[in-house]
Amino acid sequence: MINLLIALVVIAGLAWVMRFVGQKATNNAPKFRDMSYGVAFGYVLGAALLVWLAWAYMQARSDDPLVANKFFFLKAAIEGFVIFAIAAWLFKQLGQYVGTAWSKKMFRSMPLTAAFGVLIIIIYVVVAVFAGAIAPYGQDEIIQGAAANVVAGGDPALGGDPAYPLGTDQIGRDILSRLIYGAQNTVGIAFITTVLAFMLGGTFGFLAAVLGGWLDQLLSRMVDVLMAIPSLIFALLLMTIASVWSSQLGIPLTIFMVLIIAVIDSTRVFRLARAVGQNIVVMDYIEAAKLRGEGMGYLVFKEILPNATAPLLAEFGLRFCFVFLTIAALSFLGVGIQPPLADWGTMVRDLAGFINYAQFAPQASVTPLLAAGAIALLTVAVNFVVDWMLHKTSGLKE
Repeated sequence: MINLLIALVVIAGLAWVMRFVGQKATNNAPKFRDMSYGVAFGYVLGAALLVWLAWAYMQARSDDPLVANKFFFLKAAIEGFVIFAIAAWLFKQLGQYVGTAWSKKMFRSMPLTAAFGVLIIIIYVVVAVFAGAIAPYGQDEIIQGAAANVVAGGDPALGGDPAYPLGTDQIGRDILSRLIYGAQNTVGIAFITTVLAFMLGGTFGFLAAVLGGWLDQLLSRMVDVLMAIPSLIFALLLMTIASVWSSQLGIPLTIFMVLIIAVIDSTRVFRLARAVGQNIVVMDYIEAAKLRGEGMGYLVFKEILPNATAPLLAEFGLRFCFVFLTIAALSFLGVGIQPPLADWGTMVRDLAGFINYAQFAPQASVTPLLAAGAIALLTVAVNFVVDWMLHKTSGLKE
């Protein structure tokens, strides 16, 4: 703590020196003359952080295992960031020369973060669709002759096995295969749930906006009541009840989970669809359509929906992230996607014991972080794409 305070004091002094020297050396050029102390502090802090990361990375490559283990995760994070940045840049360059005229134009205007997000989403979709062909083993297959709790990395000296590069779980199932099938189950179920939530919330939201009156008041007050309850706690309560019904009715618990989360999340979609719809129904072309005698279906699907596509698409990305994380959280708590289906939330829970070995063998603690990393990576990628879409549809310019 004392070292951190000393470092901050030194950085604060260097920031003042940098601004003062810059003003004198450039004869009070506007860049330094108008620079606030906070901006100067930020520049120096960023430079100091880069220097520290370079030093830490060199420490992680040390021949001393104690020193290298101390910076193991930082080394992995730096290398992963560099690899993903290069892959996103190459993907963006490829998109500018391959594809249709529309896609080429899109890639030219796309920031690198959005290119990264699109690339990750494409990879997840391919893995989810072709999981059966990609995975070396079945998602619930207990491999004959495989040891349990094999460490990731494939190094026999650390408890790994080259035949299982990401290790095995507590009953001898291949973690790589379960990660691949987890993309199919977790992401696929989250996508279906989000689509269902949008169908429910969007339909009732547009109806409330167009019809108004008592229907609008009734639906809005029902949504207010549901939104007043914390969504995760409400979903956990309903899933606990559904687990009893599931065994009695013979219906998979996953079906109940999809319906429960879709209904809970449809309330957020309802509020957005209603707000957007109310702004659209007062337009002149809506009044003209009503005077022509157009029906409710025409107004909703031909007039309102096309003009509400941009905000709804952005909301779809955000809502997918929330649904995806909710499913993972419920699975982690044991009431989400049920065995034998592979699920990332369940994998984090089942493999959490490996984290206890992080201090002595960081490679062993990587195992539960693989599923957690898969969850975080997709969430970040979708948010990057959504941010770009919101910026693109807002009319703002760089």
